Amino acid sequence: MMPQHPPGRLLSPSLFALGMLLGAAAHAQDDGAAGPAWTLSGFGTIGAAHSSERNGDYTANVLKANGAGATRSWSANVDSRLGAQLDLRFTKAWSAVLQVVSEQGLDNSYRPRVEWANLKYQATPDLALRFGRIALPMFLTADYRKVGYIYPWVRPPVEGYGALPFTSSDGVDATLRWSAGAVQNSSQLFYGRDDVRLIDPLRATARGIVGISNTSDWGALSVRANLIRAEITTDIGSALFDAYEAAGPAGVAIARNYRIDHKHATIASIGMNYDPGRWFLMAEASRTRSASLLGSTRSMYASAGLRIRSFTPYLSIAQARAVSATHEDGLPTAGLPPAAAAQLAQLNGGLNLLLATIPQQDTQALGVRWDLAANAALKLQYDRVTPRLGSRGTLINLTPAFRSGQTAHVTSVALDFVY
Repeated sequence: MMPQHPPGRLLSPSLFALGMLLGAAAHAQDDGAAGPAWTLSGFGTIGAAHSSERNGDYTANVLKANGAGATRSWSANVDSRLGAQLDLRFTKAWSAVLQVVSEQGLDNSYRPRVEWANLKYQATPDLALRFGRIALPMFLTADYRKVGYIYPWVRPPVEGYGALPFTSSDGVDATLRWSAGAVQNSSQLFYGRDDVRLIDPLRATARGIVGISNTSDWGALSVRANLIRAEITTDIGSALFDAYEAAGPAGVAIARNYRIDHKHATIASIGMNYDPGRWFLMAEASRTRSASLLGSTRSMYASAGLRIRSFTPYLSIAQARAVSATHEDGLPTAGLPPAAAAQLAQLNGGLNLLLATIPQQDTQALGVRWDLAANAALKLQYDRVTPRLGSRGTLINLTPAFRSGQTAHVTSVALDFVY
């Protein structure tokens, strides 16, 4: 849940009206009206990013329609968002939370999306049960990755955080708090599903999401380990794979290998944050496995910063690499009539274009955070982003002139706030 302290277009009129009504309800509770206790809070980021790459767009995650670079040199869509969170307490044991976020989606709109919507039962002081839409604990900042005010950077490293479309799960979870000497632990088991609308009519569905997460705190050190497994289905590339299947048994085998249709995917990650107050050190590594077009990858990042009064200069390095095939020879064209050979070559080329979307990328970042008020921070960040090994990295909207291996220089400014 969002801490008591935490883009760029205005929130939609419907969500704004909801916030006004809930704010009035909260005020009524303060005046002694009967009913549950209400707390309404919000967060946002007003950001702008510039990229030197003119043959692709730099974005924060795969669910963006465009970004900075090819579409426009400066873009507010990379990081800007606005969110609202409603916390309700019915009794000492029962509570609920609703979080809605408005940010650019694949349809290029800022249609609000419900990120969290769950009911919580505090069965004992150490055991909590939840039902509804719950944040997936995939990384260190999973619980607050939309709230830019909490983390030091303009955005979490895109090599890990930006590559996955699933951030929440509709289902159930149980969290147990326990101690082992001086180490305080929080262990979470969860089960659910998610359904993400891509570009109409495409969707991505994760069924049978099951996993475990454990966070261990020992003084200034926090360590989080996660393991998640799900069955993924999406229509991405379906027309291409239909064409392969029509080409005979060899094409059927290729389609079976790469089509994302009820394919199991596993994500494992471990991260640490050491923060004694004057400085911090964070590092995280993750591994994904999927016998499909999604491929298997590994990613990591490390970041360190020093707090000097209201300023926090920081630096980061990040890397993503494929550990599965990123090229497929496809169907042989030798000895075929020219027309048939050209058709198969086109099919093979289309498959390899899709395989090039598996991110392989290096990033070095340098930035500074200025806490200009108790609830606002201004950040400036420079990223040196280099797609590697024939991959487009995390770039989208490529032009024919794009070349892997060229470095993009990305400059970002963001105002994060909470209220």
